[in-house]
Amino acid sequence: MSNKAVLRLVGSRYPLRLLVIAVFLFCGCSVLRCGTSKSFAESPNFIFILADDCSYRDLELYGGPAKTPHINRLAKSGLTFQRCYQAAPMCSPTRHALYTGLYPVRSGAYPNHAKAYENVKSITHYLSEAGYRVGLAGKTHIAPKSVFPFEYIKEFADPPDQDVPVVDGWRYHEVLQFMQEAAEEKLPFCLFLCSNEPHAPYSKGDPKPYRDAKLSPQQFDFQRGEYARYLAEITYFDGQVGEVAKMVKHLGLNDQTCFAVATEQGSGFPFGKWTCYEMGVASGLVVSWPGVVKQDGQTDAIVEYTDILPTFLDAAGVVIPEELDGRSFLGLLQGKTKEHSDYAFSIQTTRGVNGYRDPYGIRTVVGKQYRYIRNLFPENEFSIPVSRSVHEATREMDEETRARAQRYMKRPAEELYDVVADPYCQNNLAAESGLKDQKQQLASALERWMRDQGDAGRQVELDAHGRQADWYKPQRAAKN
Repeated sequence: MSNKAVLRLVGSRYPLRLLVIAVFLFCGCSVLRCGTSKSFAESPNFIFILADDCSYRDLELYGGPAKTPHINRLAKSGLTFQRCYQAAPMCSPTRHALYTGLYPVRSGAYPNHAKAYENVKSITHYLSEAGYRVGLAGKTHIAPKSVFPFEYIKEFADPPDQDVPVVDGWRYHEVLQFMQEAAEEKLPFCLFLCSNEPHAPYSKGDPKPYRDAKLSPQQFDFQRGEYARYLAEITYFDGQVGEVAKMVKHLGLNDQTCFAVATEQGSGFPFGKWTCYEMGVASGLVVSWPGVVKQDGQTDAIVEYTDILPTFLDAAGVVIPEELDGRSFLGLLQGKTKEHSDYAFSIQTTRGVNGYRDPYGIRTVVGKQYRYIRNLFPENEFSIPVSRSVHEATREMDEETRARAQRYMKRPAEELYDVVADPYCQNNLAAESGLKDQKQQLASALERWMRDQGDAGRQVELDAHGRQADWYKPQRAAKN
């Protein structure tokens, strides 16, 4: 119970006996809180801002065309990660993994629009027990509520084609109120702010500065206008980051706040979202934390979204549960270590994607230089609405363009890419005899991981609809 709650009881007409009980409970909770966590002055706040369908290499910070002055400024005061990965290249499994510290098959949340097993715990449980207020504003795509008992805030996921009005200098008043109340109650807080940008439809920001932006190997020429609108939404997202940074400064919380921004999985353009290529499962990540994280730093250490939860628990002085898949990288933030993981693992479950036609499960592992991909249903086409639209749009184009579109839809059982030299994964090296050892090493690591996760591959994919949230009504394309 908070100080405000006790004061509200004092000012009410409750019997004295009830008031004494309330005060006793408040004092008892305070003692327990002090026994399980640090004091308010020592417990950091956590702010984690998440984009939606954003290829990290499109950000100015990572050499891309999208202007991101606020994220750049955050990077100058903190640490930029070059090798951050999520567990799946689509929203729902990614967010479940972020909040639970578990990979998708183990948590049960592996198709899109997923739900975790009822016995799974999330960051909300762990930090709430340590005295934190834990909130989530914006996009959710998680279930069930019993696993994710956040304080939900209905802001930050701005609706398409609608400008959020600025009132008294702010757009997100409930977000500001959450932080302000926690500070006044002397409670540390953890706040996830989940934007809708730059998810399609691309309707935010000004695309004019990006009309001549150079296309990456992800895009086809006919997508140039769409790409400009997408880049404009990244800049719009950067403005959201800037407003939250302004709030933290306004409240005087800079020195006690760990501030992170991540780009989620890749964009909806080909070879990004829905795929396990590098641009599908790689994420930008910037962390600023005054007095802890060295300014203007960079790291090539491999980290994963599953590592975020244990890192926050570690920083808060909370014992990390052994059952988590992720591991704390607090040492990286503190500058005490330079390495973290040897590998990062991801999966894609196409069964459950709106408009899919056939199962197309994918498993992948990436190491220091190479990414190995195993396509579980190579006899099928990767057929979802975006792949079919690309195939149709390129039908009458030149041979090279048609071949690239075909490579997006039809793939071999195994793929291998040098992600240092070929980050967009356009040159499959799986048949190269000189890379046989590297391929086998990665394949063995992937197989061990799948066994540890209880991942039976094809059968898990066929069972995917049973792991979709109760609220979700599948929309499947008729076969033809």
